[in-house]
Amino acid sequence: MDEYLETNRRHWDEVVPIHVASEMYDVAAFKAGKSKLKPEREELGDVRGKTLLHLQCHFGLDTLSWAREGAIVTGADFSAPALAAARALATELGIEARFVLSDLYSLPERLDGQFDIVFTSYGVLCWLPDVPRWARVAAHFVKPGGTFYIAEFHPIAGIFDDAPDGDDLRVRYPYFPTDEPLRFDDLGTYTDRSAEIKNSTTYEWPHPTSEVLTALIDAGLRIEFFHEFPFSTYQFLPFTEIVADGSVRLTKHDGCLPLLYSIKATKAEA
Repeated sequence: MDEYLETNRRHWDEVVPIHVASEMYDVAAFKAGKSKLKPEREELGDVRGKTLLHLQCHFGLDTLSWAREGAIVTGADFSAPALAAARALATELGIEARFVLSDLYSLPERLDGQFDIVFTSYGVLCWLPDVPRWARVAAHFVKPGGTFYIAEFHPIAGIFDDAPDGDDLRVRYPYFPTDEPLRFDDLGTYTDRSAEIKNSTTYEWPHPTSEVLTALIDAGLRIEFFHEFPFSTYQFLPFTEIVADGSVRLTKHDGCLPLLYSIKATKAEA
């Protein structure tokens, strides 16, 4: 397992400068004031003055977006280059933020305290082999009376063939957990498939929504809502398009299956 996770970390370390420079992340627009937050902004509501921990924060655009909303933010990630980029952005823009270097599972050993909000989003769970342990880590950092929130790509949308020449919904990947991780040797990175990178191999684990919900409940959190959306924030299937509101929709069978989901959960008062 350590070998799989270390392979993934080397990949993420290498792609940081590609992502920072990419059109997808559009750092220039962020510097000009554009928020990176999407449905989560409305669903979490007013965060002014609240402490917020962002798990698997990459190079911090969402973390810093929450800071602009008035939250007191801490971001955590296992990639040192990603956090270096996050700190550089925070310094350049004069945004107060703290960033902690740690893999997800070791974070309780490296970060003290609890938070009003624990947040994570978009393409995080597939990199984790153990969702029940993830949920326990997340719940550990939620203070009594606090909130956990995740917005994530829907695993049902992740089962379909994502080859560039794909033209319809054809099952290619498993929905339920597998004994071994799925190995990918894709070209480049999701922001630029033409980019030349040395660490191209990655490993991912499928996690159905039932596993995620059950893990959060077993970790002691109370589910406030579970929402599903017929749009995405990323064109992970070839037959999708960006529509007027900036969301990504299927060009075939639009609205027939969920592409995103969100969960809000709370911890009981002490």
